[in-house]
Amino acid sequence: ERGARMVKFLKPGKVVIVLSGRYAGKKAVIVKNHDEGTSSRPYGHALLVGLSKEPRKVIKKSSQKTQAKRSSVKTFVKTVNYNHIMPTRYTLDVDFKGVVAGDVLDNSTKKIEAQKEAKKLLEEKFKTGKNRWFFSKLRF
Repeated sequence: ERGARMVKFLKPGKVVIVLSGRYAGKKAVIVKNHDEGTSSRPYGHALLVGLSKEPRKVIKKSSQKTQAKRSSVKTFVKTVNYNHIMPTRYTLDVDFKGVVAGDVLDNSTKKIEAQKEAKKLLEEKFKTGKNRWFFSKLRF
């Protein structure tokens, strides 16, 4: 009875923080969520695209090459159990639907392609100057 009233707030576009594993403390965005779980993963989980490496501080006097290098990001694509992510109040309106499909994690070449595409999208987003919080490093 209680489960029926529970609000589904882990929706695509929601910014979350990964709590455990290799990317602990990194920010990510939900691409697809499975509240009921699947046959292979019988628990609530989500497909995430996140930043494994945030862009660094850029100063005007540095060369174009240095600026480009410092404003680049590194991404990861991962399926994570709901217990290991912490939702934030922020959302990020980047459309990863076409880029990261459900079957990308099946083989490594697809996964690497998806990471590169996600990297392009996130770098575009970073250059607009909006969503500063998402691209900053978590201080704790």
